[in-house]
Amino acid sequence: MKKTISMRYLAVVLFIACLPAFAQDSAAYHACNQQAKTQAEMSACASQELRRVDAELNQVYSQLLSKAAILRDAVAKIKAAEKAWITYRDAYLDAMYPAVDKQSEYGSIHPMEANLLRAKLTRQHIADLKEMLQEYDGRSK
Repeated sequence: MKKTISMRYLAVVLFIACLPAFAQDSAAYHACNQQAKTQAEMSACASQELRRVDAELNQVYSQLLSKAAILRDAVAKIKAAEKAWITYRDAYLDAMYPAVDKQSEYGSIHPMEANLLRAKLTRQHIADLKEMLQEYDGRSK
């Protein structure tokens, strides 16, 4: 009995700990994923989520470059930082999924997992860029 209680407790703790990771996905992703019946459909939902997040990243990045244009050398430094982030993101994904043959090593779920991880990393980066954008907003006033 004691072992069952501790296993239930562990399951609840793990579930609660995972909630923030799931909460970051958009409502559109959740709606799509609820309708998905196959792994291919779930992977398509993750791919759509990644496209949405990438579009937001591009929009925020463009705003930042526009704001930074008033300061000398800022645009070049922001572009260098963005290039470094892309290198980091790709290296992180490679470290998480190091196998050469990802399909046979990780299975059909891999495209979905990789797209969701890339979307998560991108959302974190968007938050960083928005913070930087606020700094540049303050400087331009």
